[in-house]
Amino acid sequence: MKKMDFYIGPCVIESEDLAKQIAERIVKDLEPFKNEITLHFKGSFDKANRSSFTSYRGPGIEEGLKILTMVNKEFGLPTLTDFHSPEQAEIVAKYVNVLQVPAFLCRQTDMIFAGAEACKKYDRELKIKKGQFLSPEETKNIVDKASHFLPKNKILLTERGSSFGYNNLVVDMASFQIMKSFGVRAIHDATHCVQRPGGLGTATGGKREQILVLAKAAVAAGADGIFMECHPNPDKALSDSATALPLDQVKSIVEKLLKIRRAVEE
Repeated sequence: MKKMDFYIGPCVIESEDLAKQIAERIVKDLEPFKNEITLHFKGSFDKANRSSFTSYRGPGIEEGLKILTMVNKEFGLPTLTDFHSPEQAEIVAKYVNVLQVPAFLCRQTDMIFAGAEACKKYDRELKIKKGQFLSPEETKNIVDKASHFLPKNKILLTERGSSFGYNNLVVDMASFQIMKSFGVRAIHDATHCVQRPGGLGTATGGKREQILVLAKAAVAAGADGIFMECHPNPDKALSDSATALPLDQVKSIVEKLLKIRRAVEE
């Protein structure tokens, strides 16, 4: 059975100490599943689309990449982070294993081209979040752009829900089959898909209680991997606190998802 990709970590990098705490815990807790998963540490150095301009955005690119490099070296984890402009792509690719294009930027050709070129140069992977405003069929255009530079086995598309009304997102489980038909891997964003964008007025709300049920459905529908954010104390997280998973629940959730994956693959 092919290994399943997991991208786990805080929404935003809050500190080096927090990054170490999370990385150490997920490495330890998920060790029993090392033959079934490829584990990545994810963390953003900047959250450029916060609901309020007063919200914490992150440590910035220089300090953020320094912390991600530390995680990679100290814990042996491949890393993932967002980039927010074409100019950042090559800077990030020097240090990070997976470059992520945020959902709201997924149609920006310059972003896709710069990310794909940087990934080709440094032998990285490009992970693109499907915008909330796109159908899964429309992501073929994104794949066509990225594959102009990168082989498709280095390209990942991510389902993070679609907007159907105010402050709500809905996940179409058929999207995994559709996106995979373009020759790339399809990832389920387990925590962002239960957000209520702007639902708290100056912050994003969410439905944490729905994370597991939707993730189970996504794995059954053929998702190649799971992206999920966690925090030792979610209510105190500096970004997306309403949807971050408690760090001590990660092992149990991964175990449940792998049981479904095994059943689907039989």
